[in-house]
Amino acid sequence: MKFEKETRVYIAGCGGMLGRAVYEYFNARTTVKATDIDLNIAWLSYADVRDYGSINDSISEFNPDFILNLAALTDLEYCERNQENAWLTNALGAENIALIACRLDVPLVYISTAGIVDGSQEIYHDFGAHNPLSVYGKSKYAGELAVQTMVRQHFVFRAGWMMGGGPAVDKKFINKIYKQIKAGANTLFVVDDKLGTPTYTKSFAAAIYAVAETNLYGVYNQVCSGSGSRYDVAEEFVRLLGLENRIKIVRVGSDKFEKEYFAPRPKSEKLENLKLRARGIDFMPPWKEALADYAREFKADLSA
Repeated sequence: MKFEKETRVYIAGCGGMLGRAVYEYFNARTTVKATDIDLNIAWLSYADVRDYGSINDSISEFNPDFILNLAALTDLEYCERNQENAWLTNALGAENIALIACRLDVPLVYISTAGIVDGSQEIYHDFGAHNPLSVYGKSKYAGELAVQTMVRQHFVFRAGWMMGGGPAVDKKFINKIYKQIKAGANTLFVVDDKLGTPTYTKSFAAAIYAVAETNLYGVYNQVCSGSGSRYDVAEEFVRLLGLENRIKIVRVGSDKFEKEYFAPRPKSEKLENLKLRARGIDFMPPWKEALADYAREFKADLSA
């Protein structure tokens, strides 16, 4: 499809860090209705993907040309503790929206995750084996399969280690590191035995838009190019903040944080954009370039 300002785009689960980036990008170019169960910003209205009646009414009254489902519980420990809610949000929610997309016969985007792999190999392309370890990964993979089997015009985009939203919104690794720095920490303990591919929300949102316009439906890994360990990302982030001479980063194993982060995680969840690259539609930047852009928000906050 070709997006125009009159194109009606419905975005479910738009209240999180990815939602901010997707809303900003699509709202500037299309006509958007954005919903969530947490109305944390003025442009959101209420709809619950777990409740078929709620989400069906919300989508149907808007009569969209295109649907994006961003709704997800992404905190791995929360999902382990609240398994029913994880399945209802990540899997049933995906089925509910897939049913509606089928009925309306409109394209659907579902956001999946590198967390669907088991880490038994180092790098995973789009056609690789999937054997999720955690409730989060299993419920997201179930949602992915529902979309693949139920919706004719579907895009599934698998993201890696998400970064974006800035100090106020980011709930992931970068902001956890930043909060320690902001609190005055001079030493950071960061694991070096977990490998992955950072994924910048702003780049991801722009790439969804560009790939969707090609009508080349399917399942895609969509991550920034390059990869590394959590330690590598932290080291680069501290350097970009200009604090490499003040802050010491100590390599540790995951066992140091096993009580806090008890959900099973793969040793490696590195993705490569094999299909996007082969089709000439890989619009994602190198992760260090993306992190440099993102770090400017934190640098500004540090000096505020």
